[in-house]
Amino acid sequence: MSLKSFLHKLHYDPDHSKPPDFEPDWYNAPLAYKLYRGLPTFALSSEVPLTLEGRPVPDRAEIRDIGHFLWYVYGLAQLSQSVFYMDYGGLEGGANVFHSLRRFAPSGGSLYPSEMYVYLKTDDLPVGIYHYDTAHHRLVLLRLGDFDAYLTRGLGDRCDLSACFGAVFVSTVFWKNFYKYNNFGYRLQGLDAGALIGQLLETAKRFGYHTGVYFRFLDRAVNHLLGLTEQEESVYAVIPLSLQPSGSWFYGSGAEAGVLTSRQLCAALPVVRHEHYVRSLRTTEYPLLLRMNEASLMETTESFGPLDAANIGGTMTGGGETVALPRAQRLSFDLASVVRKRYSPHLDFVFNTVDAHQAAALLHEATASFPYTNDLDTAGHESRKRVSIYGCLYGLEGIPDGAYRYDALAHELRMIRPGDYRMLLQEGITLGNVNLFQTPLCLHVAADRNHYADALGFRGYRIQQMEAGMLVQRLLIAGVALGLNGHPLLSFNPADCDKIYKMEAEGVTSLIQVPLGACRPSSRLEGGLYS
Repeated sequence: MSLKSFLHKLHYDPDHSKPPDFEPDWYNAPLAYKLYRGLPTFALSSEVPLTLEGRPVPDRAEIRDIGHFLWYVYGLAQLSQSVFYMDYGGLEGGANVFHSLRRFAPSGGSLYPSEMYVYLKTDDLPVGIYHYDTAHHRLVLLRLGDFDAYLTRGLGDRCDLSACFGAVFVSTVFWKNFYKYNNFGYRLQGLDAGALIGQLLETAKRFGYHTGVYFRFLDRAVNHLLGLTEQEESVYAVIPLSLQPSGSWFYGSGAEAGVLTSRQLCAALPVVRHEHYVRSLRTTEYPLLLRMNEASLMETTESFGPLDAANIGGTMTGGGETVALPRAQRLSFDLASVVRKRYSPHLDFVFNTVDAHQAAALLHEATASFPYTNDLDTAGHESRKRVSIYGCLYGLEGIPDGAYRYDALAHELRMIRPGDYRMLLQEGITLGNVNLFQTPLCLHVAADRNHYADALGFRGYRIQQMEAGMLVQRLLIAGVALGLNGHPLLSFNPADCDKIYKMEAEGVTSLIQVPLGACRPSSRLEGGLYS
């Protein structure tokens, strides 16, 4: 199968992206977190603050605050136990008990294929590369030393790391969700990484940390720095952390440094390999995921040049009747309180009317909080709007039922089709785990149908999925702040959604579906892992 055909099947025909006889081996499931063995560890403060409001602007990076930051980004936050009763054709079924350790960012199947590594330069710890051990809330030292020069070269000399106290690396471990979802896991991995990055960027704001996201870097050189085996895991994004605004250190042309390859940079550091535990007794091969990863790698800094706005910028224009939304201000809320309340309802949604003011506040907050410093946009220019929000709205006070696109710049809804589309959307949910007749908003994050392939090749696909995940996390946070919860869904029919919104003419497609609404308390046992 060609990789282009593979991506098409992932999006429009996911059931045929995996073998027809595939069944997950539940007894061979890996852990949802990576455990290194035999390496120095540094415990982080477990006295995590339960509010992030009113924090002073830091004048130095302290490991106590960094530990709290890491926990709010990707720490274990909740133990959940759910019981499902199975009915086998009228015969008495048994009860299935599912346990999961949840974090503040959503993940498909609560499998968390991403891992998080940090490069730290603080007075409290030896300077070096660490893995954030989620299970024990601690740092594991992987490589000792100052790697400013190495990482700067790996980023194409576009970052002044001397102005940063560290950097976060977000990786993907392929097996962690391939065992359950097979090849479909590739689509989930990008979205999961994006949700994690979205949570990281929002949390960094509360801690007074300035950030920027590099999607383009010398992959093999960065993986080499962390000691990763590329057949198992690969870094998807590099995010420096600083106490100085990103405009002073993030952007750089790199032209004066000359062309550098991954092979040349890797030769500057010895190979390190560390033992780690995954629990699975065996792993099956995932050749298509490895082919996709190989095709997405950047081998030379020549790949980091300016991007053509026509090939990666937003193209969504849309016409039709407009519905003006009430003026909305940025929401004021305690992020710590909001993310503790967030969860993904299944059949827990109950229909409550949402008015135009709530819808306006939700859409405005999600899009206003989204802009971030990154290496796809050009310094000094307005950020390109690569991902947009569409929605099928029903029963909203002051807004006619219909399918809309949200115009963030004008803060208004552009009607594409009038009517109630809940039945069509419900029929498109293959798992039937959400009742869309109980949700007044069913939103879709959409972007370029070609996945930026002209500008970025196959790397464009995973970047697009990450940006979609980042926007979804903003929608979920804003929703909870307004008393709503959302359930990100990939088990929907994007072809039907594209038709509803007339997307083909605009060259875009639906990437992920997010129904939002009120919900009853979940029927599961939950316990927060915080004091």
